[in-house]
Amino acid sequence: MFNGILLVDKPSGWTSFDVVAKIRGIVSKDQGHRLKVGHSGTLDPFATGLLIIFLGSYTKRAPEFTKLDKTYDVTLRLGEHSTTGDPEGEKSVVSKIVPTKSEVEAVLKKFIGQQMQRPPIYSAIKINGQRSYNLARQGKAVELEPREITIFDNTLLSYNYPIVRFTSHVSSGTYIRSLVEDIGEELGVGAYTSGLTRTKVGEYDIKDAISVLECSSFEISKRLEQISEIKN
Repeated sequence: MFNGILLVDKPSGWTSFDVVAKIRGIVSKDQGHRLKVGHSGTLDPFATGLLIIFLGSYTKRAPEFTKLDKTYDVTLRLGEHSTTGDPEGEKSVVSKIVPTKSEVEAVLKKFIGQQMQRPPIYSAIKINGQRSYNLARQGKAVELEPREITIFDNTLLSYNYPIVRFTSHVSSGTYIRSLVEDIGEELGVGAYTSGLTRTKVGEYDIKDAISVLECSSFEISKRLEQISEIKN
């Protein structure tokens, strides 16, 4: 009965595992036994948006989705630095200089293209078997190697200093927190990601997703998709 993929809109404050656990609890109770449930493409707890959930035999297909492009609605705050690159870290003032709208737009465009990006130390990347964010929280030195990514487009939505909103279409493996910090550095004023919503994974769109808070056995079974090929 529960075999396919489910598009879920993750709320802020939930981890991706929280969403998986919630869905697993609902469907396992209905089936009378523990059902396999997984996801592809972790979202940070503070972030919201599209999370693709796999149920039953479809959990084996999760790797097919890892290389899909992603699109985000990004909100950044200029003039400050966060130790984690997001609202959860310790903040410090970098600069009170106010960039012009044209300067912001120019920097957004500058980062479009193929490039090397260093992931944030507060990430789930493993170093000798340990998550980078765990090492960072322990105060240990963390050095992550840059990796090749592609930013296909950055489009400014609004600018009301110190808040910038833009959409970003990126390749798999791109860290928006790193992109935002790079934008702040390029502008010479610092920046951190204050809000983040994933709106698309490949051609899968958040408009077709269900809120995890609205999930029920009936809604899940009604919305499950069975696919033969992933949408690129």
